[in-house]
Amino acid sequence: KQILVLGLDGAGKTSILHSLATNHVKRSVAPTEGFNAICINTEGFQMEFLEIGGSEPLRSYWKMYLPKVLLLVYVVDSADHARLPMAKQLLHQLIQNNSTLPVVVLANKQDLEGAYCITDIHDALALSDIGDKRKMFLIGTHVAEDGSEISSSMKDAKELIGQLVLETQ
Repeated sequence: KQILVLGLDGAGKTSILHSLATNHVKRSVAPTEGFNAICINTEGFQMEFLEIGGSEPLRSYWKMYLPKVLLLVYVVDSADHARLPMAKQLLHQLIQNNSTLPVVVLANKQDLEGAYCITDIHDALALSDIGDKRKMFLIGTHVAEDGSEISSSMKDAKELIGQLVLETQ
């Protein structure tokens, strides 16, 4: 059982995964062409993350992996206002047939000028429309300077994901 990490290309999925795995920042510039798997050991158990690239040709694979996962981590670029409607549409399509899959939305790039705040991201993604039965979380994140420690929001996200994995197993 894996944790699926999805989002549009350029949202910061790979940088977030690297930060969660190493507790240090390494910004990844090139978009993921295909798949990226990372195992993270945390307090006595292992979490296996599967990232699928967000470019259009790769999105057809997203739904195939969804039934096999414990949790969906959906990453959006908070500063990419023009593509938030597309991110919303894809998220809603993904989870419409799975009413119980827990979802963690990471509103990434909160440190950029012009980034939408959490309430604006919540509204832009119409998260209120997703339903009450599902465990749903929205966390603002950013990947700081290369080599530095990860931010407290990234630590919170890692802790939350670990907790959800334990609860759903």
